[in-house]
Amino acid sequence: MRIALQTEPLDPGAVLTRFSSRRLETGAVVSFTGLCRAEAGGAEALELEAYPGFTEKAIEAVAREAMEEFALDDLIVLHRVGRILPGETIVFVATAARHRRGAFQAADRLMDYLKSQAPFWKKSIGPDGERWIEPSPRDYQDAERWGPPPAS
Repeated sequence: MRIALQTEPLDPGAVLTRFSSRRLETGAVVSFTGLCRAEAGGAEALELEAYPGFTEKAIEAVAREAMEEFALDDLIVLHRVGRILPGETIVFVATAARHRRGAFQAADRLMDYLKSQAPFWKKSIGPDGERWIEPSPRDYQDAERWGPPPAS
């Protein structure tokens, strides 16, 4: 299991190749790559803030729960912080399991948490200035399927 926050750009293809290699008993690897959108010219950049140490610990608690609940062999969560430009990767999640269902469900669970409950602060920067971004009602609704996040 690997959880990391980073300011450097992510290469999802390279990460997925490394994550998937030499898995002789894994039957499924599911990945998700989240990209920064330009919002039809309304967003020139996204800035993400986190508390180093605290944010990783919170994500790790959910990741450990997912490892057990979905019988995962392994998982990885890489999340950018700092300034991110449209088209760049914001987040990469991959899960590995003996069977596909657990891998899909775990990736979905992790992304729902990252989108709506993880301790990140997101700000959109555009031609009209800056604005803080909150999760949407749909993001919260999606996360409710899994119950409350574990105490970190």
